Amino acid sequence: QVPLKPGRSLMDWIRLTKSGKDLTGLKGRLTEVTEDELAKHNKKEDCWICIRGFVYNVTPYMEYHPGGEDELMKAAGTDGTDLFDQVHRWVNYESMLKECLVGRMAVKPISAPKDEGCCIYSVFLQQVPEDETILCMKAFKKNTYFFSLLYFFILFYSYDWFQTDSLITIVIYTKQKDMNAELVIVDCQDNQLRGEIIVGDHSYLVEIGSSSVKPFPLLVNIAGKIGKVEITLKKEDNIHWKMLGQHLESHNTFIKRTDRGLFYRKCKLISKTEVTHDTKLLCLMLPKSTHLHVPTGQHVYLKQIIAGTEVVKPYTPVLPFLPLDLKEPSRHDGAYMYLMIKIYSCGLFTQALDNVQIGDYISVSNPEGNFKKSQLQTSEELFLLAAGTGFTPMVKLLSCALTEVSCLRRVKLIFFNKTEDDILWRNQLEQLALKDERFEVQFILSQPTKDWVGKQGKISLSLLSESVKRSKKDSKVFICVCGPTPFTEQGVQ
Repeated sequence: QVPLKPGRSLMDWIRLTKSGKDLTGLKGRLTEVTEDELAKHNKKEDCWICIRGFVYNVTPYMEYHPGGEDELMKAAGTDGTDLFDQVHRWVNYESMLKECLVGRMAVKPISAPKDEGCCIYSVFLQQVPEDETILCMKAFKKNTYFFSLLYFFILFYSYDWFQTDSLITIVIYTKQKDMNAELVIVDCQDNQLRGEIIVGDHSYLVEIGSSSVKPFPLLVNIAGKIGKVEITLKKEDNIHWKMLGQHLESHNTFIKRTDRGLFYRKCKLISKTEVTHDTKLLCLMLPKSTHLHVPTGQHVYLKQIIAGTEVVKPYTPVLPFLPLDLKEPSRHDGAYMYLMIKIYSCGLFTQALDNVQIGDYISVSNPEGNFKKSQLQTSEELFLLAAGTGFTPMVKLLSCALTEVSCLRRVKLIFFNKTEDDILWRNQLEQLALKDERFEVQFILSQPTKDWVGKQGKISLSLLSESVKRSKKDSKVFICVCGPTPFTEQGVQ
């Protein structure tokens, strides 16, 4: 992020969009935009950007963009969808930029391929999502991509269902031998059932609509060894079903997770606990009709409507406390989610979160992230570099490392903060270090008092060269870094 000028906050932008001012320069007229026309608008004083087929005049937004003008200019006059997805695809740009909408991109016709075997091809494309069809067309002659995707989809993903007088059971066959609770996300709400199975960076989705399904109780049974997932629902009425509800748009599809879009459910705020002078631990209760376990190292998005505009921010769920009994993996009720959130005095979103009352609801998305616990399985030493609330992803990782990864001989947390009062869960970390000889914690302060006897300063090469050292010359080391962007970038360097 970059410092913004006074009067250029998110709230100021929301006020501007509601002022009635013409932000497109087209006096409310929508137009169809060609590639040539889009390319002409590539300057700061005249900047159009295309996102998912829609073109926006982002010139008025330049001074309000938290990432700075230069980041927006990277996509000036072009299709910025990929760049947008890399940085913050979770942002609801439709809501943020709705008053800047110029119009749609003109669609280019795509000619059909003339390859033999198009009969099979056209039948298969009924099951292949749109974003995969072009890849199929390009690779059809070579057959490699087409037939491997066909084989994977048909043989590895299928579903069936059966019923009793009072229950409906949907069975998804994945053929994944490592199937577990973290790879299955199920929601039953608003007369819709949504069951998603995660496979790396792809997912398979069963999505049906029916007014005859009760939202709870919901039972999910996972047979990990054979990769079978059973979802059992209670019928609204004890009548025989002739079909499994209405198949919704994304039903029975296998696509990249990033192309699914974010799915939210409303979670009730159960408690707020003070962690430090400006940080609180929020406990959210998931709906009884939701099955969701956030994997270690992954995050969720919280969504709030502020002044009529949808605002979204990412947060990493933590444990309710650091477990001191390290004989077995930490198990916590999947019905609850814990979030450690720093409340900023001038932060529009965190102030809104802080004002949510016990018993009110917060929208929480499906988890996202690329980290996999298997990355630790060949490591002997783990270093965790955290600054401030960059500590939050380290909580589950720390618990996992000490309870599930037997090859790790040493785990060290190097925790950067401004003052002693800013250190999150200091007592718990110190107790854990006493409890387990493999774990070590080092606190480093950038604004210490004269009584501080520990290390001080900001992240730097000289400081890390002292703190991050192998215990053996050929030891396999894994390092995780999280904190504000400057901290992370400097740490990676």
